[in-house]
Amino acid sequence: MNIPPIGLTYESTVSVNDALIVPALPDAFPAMADMPAVFATAFMVAFVEATCIEALAPYLEPGEGTVGTKIDMSHIAATPTGLAVTAEVELVAIENRKLLFRVRCTDEVDRIGEGLHERVLIDRHRFGIKLDAKKGLTAPQP
Repeated sequence: MNIPPIGLTYESTVSVNDALIVPALPDAFPAMADMPAVFATAFMVAFVEATCIEALAPYLEPGEGTVGTKIDMSHIAATPTGLAVTAEVELVAIENRKLLFRVRCTDEVDRIGEGLHERVLIDRHRFGIKLDAKKGLTAPQP
């Protein structure tokens, strides 16, 4: 990895549509079918992760990637369909392979969430070997 600078910032915007609201989750979680039609916390977290991935992309070597390992984030205001949500991420610390981001999400009216997100640099090939081993397909490699 080409080390990204502390203070690196990046933002991305998404329009909240019917695919990103809480009732869109019931295939996997039927208990959520009757929830309000607002931007889902699960999708907000995924959006923050995607924004961090985009921020780091220019710094990754071929075969490298990052995975999310921790998120501590509030979701303090609801966003209905039709509004845009912007995720702003800032790289605030690097420790070995761990990258820590301060994150903030806003819609066109309010701040809707904020917190911290940790990602870890991985070698995609080695990560795949470990996954295969976990599934019992191969012996783990050192």
